[in-house]
Amino acid sequence: MKYPAVLTFDAILPDLDTFDAIIDARSESEFALDHLPGAINCPVLNDAERILVGTTYKQVNAFEAKKIGAPLVAHNIARAIETLWQDKPRDWRPLVYCWRGGNRSGSLVHIMAKIGWPVIQLDGGYKAYRAHVSADLAAPPRLDWRVICGTTGSGKSRLLETLAAIGAQVLDLEQLAAHRGSVLGSLPSEPQPSQKMFESRIWAKLRSFDPALPVFVESESKKVGNLRVPDEVMVAMRASPCISLALSRPDRVRLLTQDYSHFVREPAALNAQLEHLVLLHGRAKIDAWHAMANAGEMAALVDELLVEHYDPAYVKSIDRNFAQFKDARVLELGDIGEADFMAAAKSLHPVGLAADTRVIRS
Repeated sequence: MKYPAVLTFDAILPDLDTFDAIIDARSESEFALDHLPGAINCPVLNDAERILVGTTYKQVNAFEAKKIGAPLVAHNIARAIETLWQDKPRDWRPLVYCWRGGNRSGSLVHIMAKIGWPVIQLDGGYKAYRAHVSADLAAPPRLDWRVICGTTGSGKSRLLETLAAIGAQVLDLEQLAAHRGSVLGSLPSEPQPSQKMFESRIWAKLRSFDPALPVFVESESKKVGNLRVPDEVMVAMRASPCISLALSRPDRVRLLTQDYSHFVREPAALNAQLEHLVLLHGRAKIDAWHAMANAGEMAALVDELLVEHYDPAYVKSIDRNFAQFKDARVLELGDIGEADFMAAAKSLHPVGLAADTRVIRS
């Protein structure tokens, strides 16, 4: 093959995981919005430079824009070769892309090919990749979904984490969305990704699954925080067999107090989120919950939230949205320790079928 080779995403996809590096030549803000799985960012023009060149192109002409852009591009490529790739051998095989597979990635692959690396340029760039992701998510692969259901605080996320740890196939939508999926679910140290990045993460997970093995997923709503689960993925999940995770309410309160310890430390942050529930529960109830938070009565507050908000909402929605929930296998947890979740996970994952199944009842 003559290099640089320019290949379509369909041609590249079977070998996508075999490249030694996937290099995104777009600016840092474009990369942050979304990028190919596993890509590293090497801007041929950074955000400020891209604005400068684009403004010159629009306000003056293409020739003047190229005169400004060319030395910037040359400097950025030279710096990347000196600082990032100086140690790469002759057979180092990178994939490079930009927005449309044009000048930015073209400039980088031209220099790389002149050096002697077998570099591949993605024809159509990120836009081609994004079109492929959108098409795949509109017609996702047929998978053997197993939906983990359960009231708030029953340990669904912990069970998914344990299943993943023992090698089961897991689509953890809350992890991919950086959100715990309720009005109180935002993570204090991690903002949610963009919608496109969320979809990229889902796409990457789906393509990694073996259709012959089950895929465990939580009974999410259509939105996880501000992000929307792709429609056809949601349709497949909601039509699939369910596993109903059961845990006593006192243990659920303990688990939630552990998982939401940032609210225990910062009741003002909890009270700010509770404001979103005023329309549902009225000003007097929210003020009472504020007072409980400020007084450090977190266990009592969590218990009230379960009884008066979360559990009624769950009962109202689960039968309506998950067609097979009425036939769900019930999985009872005796406690919230690591051993309890490990026993539950091993009872579900095929390689653990011979493990202790005392926590199961039909």
